[in-house]
Amino acid sequence: MRHPPSSRVRRALVALLTATLAALVPFMVTVPARAAVAPSSPSSAAAASGAGYWHTEGRRILDAQNQPVRMAGVNWFGFETSNYVAHGLWSRDYRSMVDQMKTLGYNTIRLPYSDDIFKGTQPNGITYANGMNADLQGLNSLQVMDKIVDYAGSIGLKVVLDRHRPDSSAQSALWYTSAVPETTWIADLKALASRYQGDSAVVGIDLHNEPHDPACWGCGDTSTDWRLAAERAGNAVLSVNPSLLIFVEGVQTVNGQSTWWGGNLAGVATAPVRLNIANRLVYSAHDYATSVAQQPWFSDPSFPANMPAVWDKYWGYIFKQNIAPVWLGEFGTTLQSTVDQKWLAALVDYLRPTNTYGADSFNWTFWSWNPNSGDTGGILKDDWQTVDTVKDGYLASIKAPGFTGGGGGGDTTAPSTPTGLAVTATTASSVSLSWNASTDDTGVSGYDVYRGTAKAGSASGTSFTDTGLSAGTRYDYTVRARDAAGNTSAASAAVTATTAGTGGGSSGCTATYKVSSDWGSGFNADVTVTNTGSTTTKSWQVTWEWQGGQTISGMWNASSTQTGKAVTAKNADHNGAIAAGASTGFGFSAAPGGAGTPVLSCRAAS
Repeated sequence: MRHPPSSRVRRALVALLTATLAALVPFMVTVPARAAVAPSSPSSAAAASGAGYWHTEGRRILDAQNQPVRMAGVNWFGFETSNYVAHGLWSRDYRSMVDQMKTLGYNTIRLPYSDDIFKGTQPNGITYANGMNADLQGLNSLQVMDKIVDYAGSIGLKVVLDRHRPDSSAQSALWYTSAVPETTWIADLKALASRYQGDSAVVGIDLHNEPHDPACWGCGDTSTDWRLAAERAGNAVLSVNPSLLIFVEGVQTVNGQSTWWGGNLAGVATAPVRLNIANRLVYSAHDYATSVAQQPWFSDPSFPANMPAVWDKYWGYIFKQNIAPVWLGEFGTTLQSTVDQKWLAALVDYLRPTNTYGADSFNWTFWSWNPNSGDTGGILKDDWQTVDTVKDGYLASIKAPGFTGGGGGGDTTAPSTPTGLAVTATTASSVSLSWNASTDDTGVSGYDVYRGTAKAGSASGTSFTDTGLSAGTRYDYTVRARDAAGNTSAASAAVTATTAGTGGGSSGCTATYKVSSDWGSGFNADVTVTNTGSTTTKSWQVTWEWQGGQTISGMWNASSTQTGKAVTAKNADHNGAIAAGASTGFGFSAAPGGAGTPVLSCRAAS
């Protein structure tokens, strides 16, 4: 089943009707210009993480100081509607609203918008009675967004900007329409990235909301392949602001299997998104209850015990296999039915309680803060002040500490681009590099070295040796400087190095090695074995030696033995025969991480 259009249309119509009615009677609600703020929950004393811009490492999101963070927030919609501004400002001051989010223990705002706001739109549905929103008078929509972002950052909330719709009329299946072509979509994304460059309150951009049929994942058709479009847009954003996280939602249908709009990330397993800057990608899913639409799993006799397997299938496996962080960007319900109550309880447990797992958890933003979402309702009730304590209570165990405040100010200047990158030495398994120091207004804290588009490592000084490489192989390198606030320089000019030797063994086959995920305490790797002979192989084996103290913990599509640092992997029964010029593969888990790339030798028997 798909997320039916009527649900989202109903949501938009209810939102618009509420806005219109409320705008007619803005003076009936008496609210102080600023609500009193109780101590933030969870403990504000623990809210020391979140500084600067963020990056990823395996399934975790880390801040500029490499501390893990967990986004636990709300969707505050309205900029994507014909009000052209976040809803509820007809009743309350925007700072009062953001203060209440923090007080309740939410630390992130997902802020939907449409491309209409780049046309100089003037927001409507804002009251200025009793001094409320006084500093918003006369501002256009983008300028009001600036105010919300700046205030949120100043009190320790982060913001993800969500390109929700091409225009304010309705959700689109694809990322473009006849009226808003892809060129406009990308230009507007780049404009936002540039607008908030240096403002680490904005940690990332959700490229497009809920792609759905006929959008595909990995089909290769540039007009419908969302994975390819996300790469084009994500790389365009990073070309302007390389510090941002890129949030990529799923589609509706992959290999004939359908789920919620934007909720199907099954295609990532075989066709991951490829960005030019490593450690910037976060996958995002959406999931809903029966108040939005029926799905077959809700009527399964084993419900709700069947739900973890459903979530694993469509998006949870990405987190569990340590491929990348996963952000549940939308999930919600009216909570009116018993089925919905069981669904939300099961989902909260699946997302991993913070007290048990800390930031090694799924990230999330609940739909929605607004009460005027027709098929889910919100955290706030219809008066835009009273909290739905039952709904909010379901989320208590997965809330997380707030972040370091001041995201909208402070250091916003990136270091200068490193110059003079040069290769100083090579061996069969290593490349040594040096470069000239960058400058920064508050001081350079380190450098990140990239091998192609993958991060090879970091250095505190101006030299680095990349180890564990394959012999006789060409590698390209660049380096970026960063400061303590997380500002990152542009990439240096690239240099090329070729390791000594003739490469990993011959004897009828070659083997190539790739780390698919590395989370520090362990990693997963894939090996491709290619038959370089003229006849079909009967068997093969691949051998290598670790540079460190790594140990194989599990292997698939091959069997292995390890003696000290030496590993021998032999084919499984089903893949020993490789036709001339063809390839097969195997993978394994090992620990600890950071192993680099060993030199592989391959031997085949015909």
